Amino acid sequence: MEFDFLSPLDSDLIIDIKQLSSQHLSSKVVFHTEHDFPDVSKVRIAIVGVLENRGGVESTSIDLSYVRRELYSLFPGNWSHTIADLGDILPGNSPEDTYYAVQKVVSRLIKNNVIPIVIGGSQDLTYALYRGYDDLEQMVNLVAIDPKFDFGKQDGMVSSESFLSKIVLEEPNNLFNYCNIGYQTYYNSQEEIDLIEKLYFDAYRLGEVCNSISIAEPVFRDADLVSLDLNSVKSSDSGNFNNFQPNGFNGKEICALSRYAGISDKVSCLGIFNQMGTKQESVLIAQIVWYFIEGVHYRSNEYPFGSKENYSKYTVPFEEEDIVFFKSDKTERWWIEIPFFTNSHNKLKKNTLLPCSHEDYLAACNHEFPERWWKAQRKSIL
Repeated sequence: MEFDFLSPLDSDLIIDIKQLSSQHLSSKVVFHTEHDFPDVSKVRIAIVGVLENRGGVESTSIDLSYVRRELYSLFPGNWSHTIADLGDILPGNSPEDTYYAVQKVVSRLIKNNVIPIVIGGSQDLTYALYRGYDDLEQMVNLVAIDPKFDFGKQDGMVSSESFLSKIVLEEPNNLFNYCNIGYQTYYNSQEEIDLIEKLYFDAYRLGEVCNSISIAEPVFRDADLVSLDLNSVKSSDSGNFNNFQPNGFNGKEICALSRYAGISDKVSCLGIFNQMGTKQESVLIAQIVWYFIEGVHYRSNEYPFGSKENYSKYTVPFEEEDIVFFKSDKTERWWIEIPFFTNSHNKLKKNTLLPCSHEDYLAACNHEFPERWWKAQRKSIL
């Protein structure tokens, strides 16, 4: 059984957590203990630790007790969903063994309509999360909050800086789109940047997102899996001075991105990686998780796009063809209609909807093709 891969929380940690007051988040969480395992059928959000770090630049031991103490000592919002802490997946004999365990656990949770929040070591575990969708028979949209594209060369073992290459190249290839939020140009070669363009993937520079954090919201609205590299946060805000990052998102910005991920009706898994295990960093991780859970509780259930009665339709004429936008009367969020071909001969055409922003609509009104519209249309033709 998949959940056999999970080890219970330490009994001393449970005792400490249980001493918190009934007002703290700990009172809303069911825990995997030596004598009890949560009923997953009654759970909406599950926290899973993965103590694997062999794919990291620095191989350090992982201790999630600091994160759990910080998280469960926070006060929840007006939350109704049941949250479970399923314990930890221990490192296997090889990283591949750990990947297998993570894949099986994540797949089982998503099948049961449970959203896993995976807090792990090295970011190569993103590959295992991605493979967790194999049994679901769906294409996957991956969003990475990351200063790097992680296209590094594969020299046998997958690493935190090369996992994306394995995802793109390995069969079965279920990746429909990859989007990077917050890349820093000097950490990425020009060849990698060109490859992102060639594959019609999306990427937003750190400064671009910091100038207008809301441009990231439509990206998360179309994501299935979100992988957050803690190196995307500057060290002055993360508390990670072992791997010093002078630039990056600040604490407020990374929590806003986490909330965007949570509020997305489509996001079904969040991974948080590349932590160094410090007490200081645990405070930020706990708040990132808190904001994601907060977002889940405010989902508007607008995906999949159902009846169009609750949406306003806007048609922008172009010489080649009209571009159609829809605006939700409930949340005022925007979608753009994309021509999509449903067979390999590109003869059967239908329309699908892609999340976008109000700025995309304004750009279309100025006769500028929205970039995400262009890339999505090119991808549907290939």
